[in-house]
Amino acid sequence: MADDSIAVVDLDRCQPDRCNYECANYCPPNRTGKECITERGPDADEGDPDQIRISEELCLGETCGICVEKCPFDAIEIINLPAELEDDPVHRYGENAFALYGLPTPEPGSVTGILGPNGIGKSTAVHALAGERIPNLGDHETPPDWDRVLDRFRGTGLQEYLSALESDTVTVSRKPQYVDQIPAQFDGNTRDLLERTDERGALDALIDRLNIRPVMDQDIDSISGGELQRVAIAACLARDADFYFLDEITPYLDIGQRMVAARLIQELAADDADRSMLVVEHDLAILDLLADTLHVAYGEPGAYGVITDPKSVRNGINEYLGGYLDNENMRIRPSAITFEEHAPRVSSKGTPLVTYPDLQQSYGTDAFELQVEGGTIYESEVLGIVGPNGIGKSTLAKLFAGSLTPDNGSLGFDLDIAYKPQYVEVDQPMRVDAFLSSITDAFGTSYWNTEVADPLQLDRIMEQNLVDLSGGERQRVAIAACLSEDADLYLLDEPSAHLDVEQRVRATTAIRRYAENHDATVLVIDHDIYMIDLLADRLMVFDGEPAEAGYASKPQAMRAGMNDFLSDLEITFRRDERTGRPRINKPDSQKDRQQKRDGEYYYAP
Repeated sequence: MADDSIAVVDLDRCQPDRCNYECANYCPPNRTGKECITERGPDADEGDPDQIRISEELCLGETCGICVEKCPFDAIEIINLPAELEDDPVHRYGENAFALYGLPTPEPGSVTGILGPNGIGKSTAVHALAGERIPNLGDHETPPDWDRVLDRFRGTGLQEYLSALESDTVTVSRKPQYVDQIPAQFDGNTRDLLERTDERGALDALIDRLNIRPVMDQDIDSISGGELQRVAIAACLARDADFYFLDEITPYLDIGQRMVAARLIQELAADDADRSMLVVEHDLAILDLLADTLHVAYGEPGAYGVITDPKSVRNGINEYLGGYLDNENMRIRPSAITFEEHAPRVSSKGTPLVTYPDLQQSYGTDAFELQVEGGTIYESEVLGIVGPNGIGKSTLAKLFAGSLTPDNGSLGFDLDIAYKPQYVEVDQPMRVDAFLSSITDAFGTSYWNTEVADPLQLDRIMEQNLVDLSGGERQRVAIAACLSEDADLYLLDEPSAHLDVEQRVRATTAIRRYAENHDATVLVIDHDIYMIDLLADRLMVFDGEPAEAGYASKPQAMRAGMNDFLSDLEITFRRDERTGRPRINKPDSQKDRQQKRDGEYYYAP
């Protein structure tokens, strides 16, 4: 194989007992007596002895590709790497396994962002920078010592940092990606968890800023996903460290809470010129506001990833959305991700699906109460629902889904409703394909594949067990399960959680197309402004006092609804001149002040 190619075998998909080794039988080098594709054998570090390995020295590369075509389980990838990758990988997990090229460079006194799809190596890079994994420089059999690693980065900005890391003169604080796993790792209440992290004497201020004092004495396994996220951020920022790493700060947080978290990170970076902050984030509006520099990660998810040199934040995001990296002369996506001011469909002015009256729902005396203003939802429209956490959005979804009965007002409509809850919990040891086929008879048809499976990129996880899926994979399966039901009304609560930018766009496309083609109506509750911007025809806006009282307005036009929503938060957006993407104006900037004076919080016309 050429030096610029790699062979990747997905051991979760390789099933030699069901294929009779077609890949090896048809491999041209094998047919000439060479041992290019062989069994891994009993001494393999990973996988089963009867699974295959591919010799990258003997493989003919992507120009052959016979093994890729012959594998019935799509377990093999032969990939030509970009010609610009002259060095060996920074880290490779094993033979025929994922390879990472490049590392981000922590910058003292600043916030460095990483943007890229899931499965591209961002967390691997962070584990290396956090000292949790010594980069093996692609040599998984005889991993190098620190001297070789430091020599690899000699003359770069990483050398000094890695040298300090190796000598234990750098302290690290890390926030994990999946906060819903915290209860499985910690048994106690919130106060017990946080007090052991208070190394800077800043915990009380963080608790108040992040509004988590009401849950301080609650068991950690009893608080919501949004509360867990804020607790995890507080725990990370309370430590006294040289290097802070935060992996996805926005899932389950509303836009106001996201802004608070972003400001806390910026303030901590500005407080000490030697302190470095590294943030992985898929919410582009927050990343744009938060980061000082940006690394773009690209490649083939699950196969290889490349982390670029630092870019300006605006240029990095725009290049990523455009699908072409200027300095690298690299196309990373066949077409650009584009944004429009509103969804172009006009069906929201068509036939009413349901007209509902004023509604009231209370959870008891001195408990949360929701007031809903009556309104009309139209056929084939996508209705976005926005508002702070704890304000009643999920309560409304449960009212519409029939799992709650309103105290006042009656929902007398007879509709088939499909509901995806906010938190995707998996407790069934069932394969993905078996689970989805149990929901719809259309499973596996060309139509279902085109409308649901392909946009949500489910093909490569169909044979995996539900309990083994990542957070983003579970989210895509849950969206597919909801859309696969035969329903008049589809309710999706926070479908963007743990999805990367491209996956969010794909999910958006699937939801809108499904609504149009099935004359179905979709209600989407989400905090991601990008997704709402791409998806919604109209908005229902919630306000009030979180955990105490909520009020839901009747559906209204996008601009009016966003102005209503954002004015309460005192946040203004503008459109990027190049891409049309929503961008948060820096607080108290000239643009921010002007839009507030004009009453145009959602893009100045």
